[in-house]
Order: sequence, then structure tokens, then C-alpha cells
Amino acid sequence: MVFVSIQDLEAAINYWRTQSPSKGDELVLSKEAGALAKPYALMIIQGAQRLPIEALSDNAKLAWAEYLQNRDRYGAGQ
Repeated sequence: MVFVSIQDLEAAINYWRTQSPSKGDELVLSKEAGALAKPYALMIIQGAQRLPIEALSDNAKLAWAEYLQNRDRYGAGQ
């Protein structure tokens, strides 16, 4: 089983926030950042340090996969 850590999920959210900043007075997250924000919030509430990839929604899996493809250019851990 493959897992994603809370730190890696946070890095992916930050990646998407730089690629597509929040918009409007409400500061709405992009589709990708929003898809990753829900499991991230649940992990914080539950005190979890990692989550099985299979637990991510389809949109979150797509956002995660695209982040993985581009993180070397972005700079892992930023």
C-alpha cells in the first residue's frame, strides 16, 4: 500500500497555491488545492501522519499525480 505523508500533502497544496493562487474576496482555492485540502484537514483533526493514496478522491489523486510530475521543477519541500 502506498501512503502520502501530511508533510508531502502540505507541499502539494502549496505547489497548487503557487500555480493557481486563491481568487476573489473569499480567497477560493483552486480545484486542485481544494481537492487536497479536505484530506489534509481530516489528517490534522485525526492526528494522522500519513494516508493511503487510495483514500484520496479522484480529483485529489489527479492533483497529487500532477504535483509529483512537477515537484522537481518547483523544488520539493518548499
